[in-house]
Amino acid sequence: MPAEEGHGDVNERIVIITGAAPLLPEVVERIPGDAIVLAVDGGLDHALAAGLEPSGLIGDLDSITENGLAWAARHATIDRHPADKEQTDTELALAFAAAMDPLHLTMIGGGDRLDHSLAAIGALGAPGLTSIPTIDGWWADQHLEVLHGPGKTTLRLVPGSTLSLLALHGRCQKVSIRGAKWDLERVTLEPMIGRGISNEVPDGAPDGASFIDVEVSLSSGVLTIFDVPALDDGASS
Repeated sequence: MPAEEGHGDVNERIVIITGAAPLLPEVVERIPGDAIVLAVDGGLDHALAAGLEPSGLIGDLDSITENGLAWAARHATIDRHPADKEQTDTELALAFAAAMDPLHLTMIGGGDRLDHSLAAIGALGAPGLTSIPTIDGWWADQHLEVLHGPGKTTLRLVPGSTLSLLALHGRCQKVSIRGAKWDLERVTLEPMIGRGISNEVPDGAPDGASFIDVEVSLSSGVLTIFDVPALDDGASS
């Protein structure tokens, strides 16, 4: 694929596997065959169990199994960090991926610790990721996209599904939605306020299509969008 304007030598798609839960088959199936897969610490064990072979392992390696570490020593590049540090392993992996200048960055993970889940999802809003055109993720079976402002994206979504917008990183200015049941026009979303929750994608796609396009934009802030992407397009365009 030709490099997009503003990107020189780029990696088109990077996928980061993190968290403490097994990967869902339906999520793994959405990973393109040519994606670069990186694992965060014990996420490598879950990646291997799902049939993936990460090319890189990042973290302090305090939760990976001995077998997983032995596999990584033979097959992957290891970026090991001390246990005493100011960033989480997921933050380190996202920074590692951003340095590779991808066009699309996807984080896949899960786990039952709320603090770890919030920190991992929140890490997608880091300022160091603003140069990446598309940032999305799966946390268990929930898909999300993170839009850094000023920005605009077109989401290809399942008709009749739910769409929620949250300002997880502070105030979002001039947020607009077009194509949903309840459109918004240049509104301000305050942090963790429910105005953008539980919007709906209309039923019935035009011309027999299996998806409906919904456009989201904002002028400033970091917007987290929870949605249900159509099967023929696992992320936004």
